Amino acid sequence: MPEAAPKHHEGHRARLKSRFLDAGPQALADYELLELLLFMAIPRRDVKPLAKALLARFGDIGAVFAAQPHDMLEVEGMTDGAVVALKAIDAAAARIGKAAVANKPVFSSYARVLDYCTTVMAREKVEQFRVLYLNRKNMLEADEVHQQGTVDQSAVFPREIVKRALAHGATAIILVHNHPSGDPTPSDADIELTGEIVRAMDPLGIVVHDHLIIARNGHTSFKKQGLL
Repeated sequence: MPEAAPKHHEGHRARLKSRFLDAGPQALADYELLELLLFMAIPRRDVKPLAKALLARFGDIGAVFAAQPHDMLEVEGMTDGAVVALKAIDAAAARIGKAAVANKPVFSSYARVLDYCTTVMAREKVEQFRVLYLNRKNMLEADEVHQQGTVDQSAVFPREIVKRALAHGATAIILVHNHPSGDPTPSDADIELTGEIVRAMDPLGIVVHDHLIIARNGHTSFKKQGLL
């Protein structure tokens, strides 16, 4: 039979839950918020050391949720159930972000578009190129990942984006990719690729509204930078 949690752990958990309910999540440190989540997956063990170990390994709470399952399991004390709990929260956050921009004109909630893209891409360890396809009312019709790995002209085929835009009946698109380095500054290759996609879309009357580069340290909008 599994060993019961010592009484002081039970008391700590009760106090932490009470503080969360009474004062809200802002009253808890990041490791304490992680503790609350780990309680449910590991009910019979003190998880404070594990919460702190996860933060020490990955750097901050956002990076913990974004970490790959196999990397999480390298932290002593992590279990499959704990990984599932944290990754489920990560997936839920992404879906909530996507729901916040669905069925609304993109430009009336552009900050939410940025929040959503940041949630799903900013902490990815490899480059990811995705396209947001918009309908005539500038509402999100589809969100598709076109490339994982190094993003360059040979990897992201403008004709494939054209094909998908036509399939979705899109009249405009927003290009989005991340920089795992943390620096959102566009490279010459980013600028050249954007130009190729714009030229491919132009004869079809499909507008490239923006190209967003998402990184841990911020984002860059080609539109705002005068690059588009």
